[in-house]
Amino acid sequence: MNRLVSPPLFRRVSITALTGLAAAAMVAASTGATSASSNLTVKYPVTGSTVIKSVNANVALGPGTLTSTVNLSSGKLSATLTLPPATASFKQFGLIPVTATTAFNQVGKATGSVNLNTGAVTTKATINIQVTKLSVAGLPVPVGKSCQTASPVQVTVKSQKGFSIVNGGNLAGTYTIGKFAHCGLVTALLNLTIPGAGNTINLTLGKGKNVG
Repeated sequence: MNRLVSPPLFRRVSITALTGLAAAAMVAASTGATSASSNLTVKYPVTGSTVIKSVNANVALGPGTLTSTVNLSSGKLSATLTLPPATASFKQFGLIPVTATTAFNQVGKATGSVNLNTGAVTTKATINIQVTKLSVAGLPVPVGKSCQTASPVQVTVKSQKGFSIVNGGNLAGTYTIGKFAHCGLVTALLNLTIPGAGNTINLTLGKGKNVG
């Protein structure tokens, strides 16, 4: 649930939040048969990557954790993703080297559902992508404390083939990055480069641990 400034950063945050949510739901589904009216809370280790299409940047995400609570009767779930700050590098306009550190701030909990018969999961997370540090051509550029996407980013992910509620697996999805605001002199620069649709995210959840 934390950062973003450059395309790579955005990707990793959005993707990570949604993926973790989906995995939690699946874990609950696998045990739903024996606890029809209770909630199951599971914690997963998470790693992954996101690709920002506009700048063709691939950014590594994590390691972090995803804590998800699933209602074993209805299949509804909620989740919280925790990831460390991420730093990514790319070339603005294909020429100017840019390095950015971002934080992905989850807005509320991610929500979704799990098919209690098949274990398939779909989750949606809302996040603000915040840029905390930025350098252009090797020179630090001030961005202030409020540089982030003008509107929250919606990220939806679905479980992939081979996913196991107990052992984890892969979650994947796509998302759109909107414009940034309150970034000082670099607001226009960011908005000319990062925003756009078709960004992809892939999350890998490790073996889940029942924590409640």
